[in-house]
Amino acid sequence: MALVARNAAYARYSDFKVGAALLTKRDKLYLGCNVENISFGLTMCAERVAVGAALTDGSDDFCLIAIIADSKEPVMPCGACRQVLAEFNPSLRIVSSTLRGQTADFRLDELLPHPTQGILG
Repeated sequence: MALVARNAAYARYSDFKVGAALLTKRDKLYLGCNVENISFGLTMCAERVAVGAALTDGSDDFCLIAIIADSKEPVMPCGACRQVLAEFNPSLRIVSSTLRGQTADFRLDELLPHPTQGILG
């Protein structure tokens, strides 16, 4: 389903399309794709778009996110996405794949070990 989401990506500037499929503990699935903007800092990543879709539907019990992109190596969520995902499940399982089938499987806390340590934590 992440591949389906990727096909909807709006990547007019980079042509780097990313899709995400976010699964909840209740087996509900939410899709997200990257949405670029000419002001590149306003670009929305696929992972955060999927979180927004889930929250809009009343779901926040995430257990896995699948990500796919046409990259040499499986992509990792950016720092902003890591922090947003950690808000809901710091040990979220992440499965990232390339279009060629290379896959990486890891937990969010491996990428972001102290998500609540900071000025507000």
